[in-house]
Amino acid sequence: MLIIINPKNEIMKKIRFYIPIVLLFVCLTNVKAQNWPQFLGPERNSTSEQKNLLRTWPESGPEVLWTADLGIGYGGPVVKDGKIYLLDRDDEVGDKLRCFDLANGKELWKFEYDAPGSVMFPGSRSVPIVDDQHVYSCGPYGDLYCFDINTHKPVWNKNIWTDFGGEEIPIWAITQCPLIYGDLLVVLSQAPEAGAVAYNKHSGEIVWKTPYLGNESYASPSVVKIDGEEHIVMVISSTNPIGNRELPQTLGKIVGIESLTGKILWEYNQWECHISVPSAVDAGDNKVLVVGGYELGAVMIQVEKKADGSFTTTELFRTEEFGDQTKPPLLVNGYFYAQFGTNSTRDGIVCMSMDGEIMWKTKRDPDFNKGSMILADGLILATDGSKSLYLIEPDPEGFKALASADVLAEGGTNAEGIAARIGGSTQNWAPIALADGKLLIRDQSRLLCVKVAL
Repeated sequence: MLIIINPKNEIMKKIRFYIPIVLLFVCLTNVKAQNWPQFLGPERNSTSEQKNLLRTWPESGPEVLWTADLGIGYGGPVVKDGKIYLLDRDDEVGDKLRCFDLANGKELWKFEYDAPGSVMFPGSRSVPIVDDQHVYSCGPYGDLYCFDINTHKPVWNKNIWTDFGGEEIPIWAITQCPLIYGDLLVVLSQAPEAGAVAYNKHSGEIVWKTPYLGNESYASPSVVKIDGEEHIVMVISSTNPIGNRELPQTLGKIVGIESLTGKILWEYNQWECHISVPSAVDAGDNKVLVVGGYELGAVMIQVEKKADGSFTTTELFRTEEFGDQTKPPLLVNGYFYAQFGTNSTRDGIVCMSMDGEIMWKTKRDPDFNKGSMILADGLILATDGSKSLYLIEPDPEGFKALASADVLAEGGTNAEGIAARIGGSTQNWAPIALADGKLLIRDQSRLLCVKVAL
């Protein structure tokens, strides 16, 4: 008997076989893109793979899907597999790691521990980091915790300040957003007996630590590629002339560290910013951009590896016309965008070229001051540090706002004295997060989930 095989049928069988595999791959890729697991997002550069961003908003603004009550502060959220993690705080009691459902804002669990105390600009400070098993957080008094995301219990905890000889807490407390690097959890301790510290992320054992790096710092670690190798980069402040008048007035540093050993590989020691908060930015081609909100503004350095394996740094340019007091800039198609609002400067969003040329400034029209920005689908989502959320098309030719809406509440900090005079009555400065088309932003009393994509 002759059996005839229809080629079309065979093709259809193959198509039917491969379609589920392709769809599975697409779904898995999409799930990966929808997480915001750490400070500044998946790659720690304020960039999301989110697509289908809404290009227009109704007159009333984008839809707020839900809100959840929070204590005052500046700590931002992270997202993993549909769950939100945020370190909240009550200054009279201590810190509390909270977990919410991304779908509806319902609190799923929380863990609280004693850490009372208050500083100027009170409340929460940092952003947690989450992997497949654990969520890690560091409170303003140095309490570093590893929690199991399934049991909701602590696995280990340390204190990155008192464990290394720290006594009086820094003026604006500890603001560390931990970094996971392989099996390491890295923080900038800046205590007398340790500058940067790497713990085994599973056990909490110290893997390496550096010597004290000099002066206090509020910046978190970042990763920069130099000749294809990943260096952990720390930014150290110059001496604070107001809070530490009695100390020698020294310049700050930008320090490159070998990721797995803690060996200091290179150092730039002419950084002039006495309250460094933003992390270093990988500008590509072995370049590192560091910005601040006090004194200097910004500096670009070149790191070079010599034939003998050692490294040198060269200052390419410095400017007082570009900076950011609380966040690292966005790098978009060869141009940097930052919110340069400081105690003495209100330049709004500023755009700068790779060689330090200032392209434009919004100044106070519109005003941006210590807000947060995310690049997604070719557009920038930005809070202005006060009430408004903006949708911006990045363009070195000029500021292009596609939409804006007031979504955050005014006030709420109960700021007094210098904190109110410098920071204003509305201080909505927390980092934002984007996952599954939902933007997570907070003011001084609520976490809001805003629909920004289809």
